Amino acid sequence: MPQVTLTVNGQTHTAEVEGRTLLVELLRETLRLTGTHVGCDTSQCGACVVHIDGESVKACTTLAVMANGSNVTTIEGLAAADGTLHPMQEAFREYHALQCGFCTPGMVMSAIDLVKKHPDGLTEQQIREGLEGNLCRCTGYHNIVKAIAAAAEVMHGKRAEIARAAE
Repeated sequence: MPQVTLTVNGQTHTAEVEGRTLLVELLRETLRLTGTHVGCDTSQCGACVVHIDGESVKACTTLAVMANGSNVTTIEGLAAADGTLHPMQEAFREYHALQCGFCTPGMVMSAIDLVKKHPDGLTEQQIREGLEGNLCRCTGYHNIVKAIAAAAEVMHGKRAEIARAAE
């Protein structure tokens, strides 16, 4: 069986995997990082999004061997060691951008990559278009869009912290 070595959330892991093992299976079943969800197995819903070498990818259609030698970040790896949430996580919490929470890890990971790719800021339309690969069946996206816009300001240094959502 092939052996893969990858750094996940700052820790190096080596595992034997079948050639057909998906990255999401390695993360969830071998490494026990269950924040990455499996929603569709067809790359349609985005619940499985992680970052490989800083780029968002859908782990349900990425073979584990394709991540060999890479740095992988999952939702578990975003918060600081002291528990301080990443600005995107904080914005999702503050803006109530989740209900059941199933899509949230993938949505947050996609949103971080989207914001990084737009250093000059994002319009509401760009945020909505950037989320087309992520499905949420609960929220209607309004608060998700607001949360991403708020986090983008913090991530790009235009604001010191997440502004409190209007009640």
